[in-house]
Amino acid sequence: MDIAVDVVIVGAGIAGLTTSLGLYRLGVESIVLESWDSLRSTGFALTLWTNAWRALDAVGVGDSLRQQHFQIQGALVLSSISGLATSETSFHAKGNHEVRCVKRKKLLEALAKELPTGTIRLSSKVVCIEESGFFKLVHLSDGTILKTKVLIGCDGVNSVVAKWLGFKKPTFTGRYAIVGFTESKDSHGYGTKSIQFFESGVRFGCRPCDDKTLYWYYTWVPSSQDKELQDNPAIMKQFVLSKVEKLPAQLRAIIESTEPDGFMSYRLAYRRPWELLWGNINKSNVCVAGDAFHPMTPDIGQGGGAALEDGVVLARCVAEALLKEPSEEAKEKGEEDKEQHERIEMGLNKYARERRMRAFELITTSYFAGFVQQSEGKIMSFLREKFLASYLRGLLLKRADFDCGRLNFSGAL
Repeated sequence: MDIAVDVVIVGAGIAGLTTSLGLYRLGVESIVLESWDSLRSTGFALTLWTNAWRALDAVGVGDSLRQQHFQIQGALVLSSISGLATSETSFHAKGNHEVRCVKRKKLLEALAKELPTGTIRLSSKVVCIEESGFFKLVHLSDGTILKTKVLIGCDGVNSVVAKWLGFKKPTFTGRYAIVGFTESKDSHGYGTKSIQFFESGVRFGCRPCDDKTLYWYYTWVPSSQDKELQDNPAIMKQFVLSKVEKLPAQLRAIIESTEPDGFMSYRLAYRRPWELLWGNINKSNVCVAGDAFHPMTPDIGQGGGAALEDGVVLARCVAEALLKEPSEEAKEKGEEDKEQHERIEMGLNKYARERRMRAFELITTSYFAGFVQQSEGKIMSFLREKFLASYLRGLLLKRADFDCGRLNFSGAL
């Protein structure tokens, strides 16, 4: 038997929960399907910039997260030759920027806590999407079929919904990342600045989440011998330490203090930006958001922020389409479903128009930043330390100075 639902969101990650909460704030209920048996907090932490905090404020959870995380005041870039700082950026000197490194679990919990009980359905894996007139039938692995007016794919880089829309799998960059997360009993004394270190083909960075928790990352181009790293935290630790010998002792100590369950390794992938220019972000009453839409490398820290922006814009466009009363003409002809379907399609078209170039810009900037930061050679190292580090920091702040708007409707579709 089919279960009728106005909106089905596939994936209880950042984009999915933000979209669902935005819809709820506007008076539209949804069902969020998560294939795992719990909220997925893979990655430990993420950096949220000014644009992300504007989106979090729009859905009403910004203040609660601010109270739990440090505001990062600026960024230091360390020399690969001397280990000393080569450039320093104050986020306040270049505008009123808000930057915090947020625990991913805390972010997901803050969004989920505001949703009505029963909104999130865990252990619900989508196996098939079928068309049925003005509706989509979403088939789950347990045999349940959801009949929905709107289907939104927020199901990550291996998205079932993105595949249905015709998107290819994301492209591997050739780079890998190891991320680490360490929590001390007492204050770590690290301060409130982000630190980055570049050397030929590698990059290391560290940021505080709060007074006891630090998040660090290391990215590199692997050799065939590096495959054994993936599932072995002890080898990961020794590998990273061997590659960052010029780091100050304080930063090496952070890596050394990371417990085995505080390591994770993954491949860096992205969607080629030109695929967004001609690809189907939406089709009929189906669309994608977050990593299902615009997977990008982490080099400017905007994957999470872009997903939050998507959620606010999408909630606004979908709610506007669903809440509008049918016309008298549609009532007389018994064509309420048809008219509403047309409004939904227009709403998703509006979402795609708003988000297409923003996503293109972020993916392109992120890929360029990664290329510059990890390119090898003495000339590139010199240019990076003397000129490009400062330029990239300014470019990053420019991309972060963006406002996706509030949840209120902006006008007719």
